[in-house]
Amino acid sequence: MLSTRLISSILKLTSAAIRRGGKRAMSDACAAEAACAMEEKFQLPKRYGKGEKSVWVEFIEVAAKTKALNLGQGFPDYPPPKYVTEALQSVACSDNHLLNQYTRGYGHPRLVNALAKLYSKLLNRELDPLTNVLITIGAYEALFTAINGHVSKGDEVIIIEPFFDCYEPMVRAAGGIPRFIPLRMLSEPEGMITSSDFCLDPDELEGLFNDKTKLIIVNTPNNPFGKVFSYEELEMIANLCKKWNVICISDEVYEWMVYKPKCHIRMATLPDMWERTITIGSAGKTFSVTGWKTGWAYGPSNILENMRVVHQNVVYVHSTPIQEAIALGFEKEIDRMDNDPENCFFYTIVDELTPKRDFMCKFLAESGMKPVCPEGGYFILADWSPIESQMDLSTEKDKFKDYRMAKWMAKNVGLLGIPPTAFYSAHKELAEKYIRYCFIKEDKKLKQAAEILKKMKQS
Repeated sequence: MLSTRLISSILKLTSAAIRRGGKRAMSDACAAEAACAMEEKFQLPKRYGKGEKSVWVEFIEVAAKTKALNLGQGFPDYPPPKYVTEALQSVACSDNHLLNQYTRGYGHPRLVNALAKLYSKLLNRELDPLTNVLITIGAYEALFTAINGHVSKGDEVIIIEPFFDCYEPMVRAAGGIPRFIPLRMLSEPEGMITSSDFCLDPDELEGLFNDKTKLIIVNTPNNPFGKVFSYEELEMIANLCKKWNVICISDEVYEWMVYKPKCHIRMATLPDMWERTITIGSAGKTFSVTGWKTGWAYGPSNILENMRVVHQNVVYVHSTPIQEAIALGFEKEIDRMDNDPENCFFYTIVDELTPKRDFMCKFLAESGMKPVCPEGGYFILADWSPIESQMDLSTEKDKFKDYRMAKWMAKNVGLLGIPPTAFYSAHKELAEKYIRYCFIKEDKKLKQAAEILKKMKQS
């Protein structure tokens, strides 16, 4: 049945053609009718919503137009470890021509062996590289295969807000029903706010679990808060997973970026949770090479089998040279973990990032904002409401206040951040007074940001 919009378009075009008269006019009308019918039939499938631009597409355009200092996107602006890029060079120039051809679909043998060795050590459990590890096109594809490999129409998936913005559309596209629970500040401390001040409400969380619950997605350290979930918090989630027979997708891409005295606890290490946990990692985050788009998942073979089926029917295989180079990087760092821990990049990256984090917290506080000091990751959320009087947000027309603030700042102050309502769905009101900045940047860029905010305060 034709929609009202289509019928109206056809009538208008036909009337115009009749007014022009002649066979050619009627032919034009028929062609127009066919074009309208095609437009109607080949619209974007409803499971993808209205096809809105992602926050990343939108704010990359804002950055390009305003030339603002971009502290929005989450990637380093300085070189990765030299031995990692040298490894890729050596692979590209290798006499082993097979490194330029397809490799094993579920993961290059050298890389899955390296990852199995690493995580066997960290989990105190022997992993089979061929059945317990899957290599994907970034952690993004690992999430996609985990969700699409387990969610059927009507299944419910619990998502903790704030969340990486692909979680919700992936669940909906798979036919699932997302159920949201936010991290809430229980009480505001007198001093510096930290990400540990934001917690899940145990009763609210328990109320979301039921017979339809298939998955819960836990991101620790969390993006954008930087919250590192404690053992007690993970245990609370784990107990509910076991009670309701639910799989936990543990997104741990920032696993090495945890600031003292906190430590990263892997969900798969909790009692009886290996059997129901899919853990996701990222070479982009681990080695600061986000453009290499290499991720992985590890877990029990029977759960990973569903992911392998999706993977082989979506991408089949990832780049062989990049997997080989990353494997070489892991082999080097695994050796350092055992024999030279002081120079192991997995440990030294925290020493590199800690002063950057502390400096950003300092200059954000000096500007009048209230930063949330992160315990992990490389993002900071800052409450900008104390300096709202310095801004004229009426010049921006976005629905949510943080979007208006982010665009006003880029245009008028020259500093770009990301509005965190993009990481919320059901509780966006909790995020409107915050802005997200990234601090895995060159020191000179962070100093430039500090000067920009200082000038704003003085003016």
